[in-house]
Amino acid sequence: MTLAIDGARLVSRLKALGATGRDDMGRLTRLAASDADKAGRDLLCDWMRAAGLRIEIDRIGNIHGLWLPEEAQGDPVVMGSHIDTVIDAGIYDGCLGVLAGLAVIEALQAGGARPARPLAVVAYSNEEGVRYAPDMMGSLVAAGGMTAEAALATVGTDGTTLGEELARIGYAGDRAPGFITPHAYVELHVEQGPVLEAEGLGLGVVESLQGISWQRVTIGGLANHAGTTPMALRRDAGVAAARVMCFLDRMARETEGAVATVGTIELVPGAINVIPSAARFTVDLRNPDEARLKAQEAALGGLLDELRSEGFEVATERLARFEPVLFDPEIVCRIEAAAQGRQLAHRRMTSGAGHDAQMIARVAPSAMIFVPSRGGISHNPAEFTAEAELVAGANVLLDVTWSLSR
Repeated sequence: MTLAIDGARLVSRLKALGATGRDDMGRLTRLAASDADKAGRDLLCDWMRAAGLRIEIDRIGNIHGLWLPEEAQGDPVVMGSHIDTVIDAGIYDGCLGVLAGLAVIEALQAGGARPARPLAVVAYSNEEGVRYAPDMMGSLVAAGGMTAEAALATVGTDGTTLGEELARIGYAGDRAPGFITPHAYVELHVEQGPVLEAEGLGLGVVESLQGISWQRVTIGGLANHAGTTPMALRRDAGVAAARVMCFLDRMARETEGAVATVGTIELVPGAINVIPSAARFTVDLRNPDEARLKAQEAALGGLLDELRSEGFEVATERLARFEPVLFDPEIVCRIEAAAQGRQLAHRRMTSGAGHDAQMIARVAPSAMIFVPSRGGISHNPAEFTAEAELVAGANVLLDVTWSLSR
């Protein structure tokens, strides 16, 4: 049986969803459980209903579109990702995986395929974590890594509560998160990095995902007059923070597979002529190897202890910690075989970003497919993947899903 997705419809839907939920400045900003998110969810559900899917929404707001062909039995093969965005986003991140999953089901329906298992496409809630922390929340709850009660009680950056906002927009479902146990889970995503484009490859076979360690660090020093306090008599929290930043950059460059980022920083009191009494900043450490990630964390801890010995007050808060993920070898091989069958140049690779697949991998065999991102740009309106590459990735997803469902 020769199957192919409707590429024109997939691209058209990506553009339509990308035009939905823009703010007064024209920026695509579909934050979780916002009015913009509701508009995107409504559009997705309209397309799911048109495909004859049964829509089920769980308590954390994850949207499931189920195709239950006659005689299909057992746990479903699940595809998916997310449709919430960062502020001023591109149109592909997450959305491709959801809409390609829908396109796969429609292609199987149109081709008269008779899968032995049900199929499902899922849009997980709050993957980005911009309004409510942590990120990847919907899939984390579905995989049992966080209770629905704790997630729904989360207070957002704007003071709202997630559970109340989901109810307000009409997406507080009644199904228990995790009511579906996937037979297998496959997620198609834009790479969000430069590797595939740089190597001239059309597809990435994602076999692993980096471990992630997030912390918030607060360093207390002593505020004093910037002009009258000699350098030797200062306890400058800003300088201490700068030392940490330089240390992390050097360590990451010298450690195999490592990256390190200080993404936010605040100096207190924040006056031009006052030595900072406190510095608050976040640390993002990543590595595909758990031992090396632990070594990065330990090295940071050693530097913070050194600062304490110098008279600084240092406090840390764990924000998130996920071990590296090795995806299911059998599904990885199926993705490779599908890429070869479609004559696509490809390579195995590790994902540098977090994805819903890393959560679902806790409860079901999982893997991911990447398509190139021009310039490696994502979380940005300039995010772009060529239409031919989008369609090629979706057809590989189709082949893999069909093979898993027979």
